[in-house]
Amino acid sequence: MNGHSTTFWRLAFQVLLLVSLIGASLFAANAQQSQKLDRPVSLGPEKPDDLPPGPVSDIEEEMKAKRAIKYAEKEYQENVDRARDLCSLGTAIVNSFKNRNTLSGEDLKKLEKVEKLAKGIRSAAGGSDDEGVMEKPPKDLTEAMDLLGCLSNSLKEKVEKTPRQVISAAVIDEANVLLELVKIVRTLPAKV
Repeated sequence: MNGHSTTFWRLAFQVLLLVSLIGASLFAANAQQSQKLDRPVSLGPEKPDDLPPGPVSDIEEEMKAKRAIKYAEKEYQENVDRARDLCSLGTAIVNSFKNRNTLSGEDLKKLEKVEKLAKGIRSAAGGSDDEGVMEKPPKDLTEAMDLLGCLSNSLKEKVEKTPRQVISAAVIDEANVLLELVKIVRTLPAKV
């Protein structure tokens, strides 16, 4: 019986060792999988490419795509808000000019904001710093103010109507004309 007993204990030890190895392997695999899932993934307003490096799971790909869409929607809405602000400022400048027949220091500051907003709109629409040349530049400040009112409203409408996935040459051209108009207004005499 001594031989059978030794064989039995040896076999029991080998089974126990095999079970221990399998358990350790499963534990290690589970720990690796857990590390992949426990990796912090931010859903904040960061840019879409801000995920940590490493293997990417299907869930992370989907989250990255959703963040990219959310980021693009936010950028689009900011551009629409710029266009609305630009239109409001343009209208305020035109109304102020009609009341006074001159541009005040406050109007000139608003004109600077119009220029900055137009550059932002042009950039968001895919345009560059290329300068446009107006076909028929205004001859005086009254004509320039009328054109400023029309252009600021027209640009707002074009930005609002342009889907966020589209690069609009019309928006870029309109922004360029508006920027050229701002330069012209600065050169015209302040009084009529």
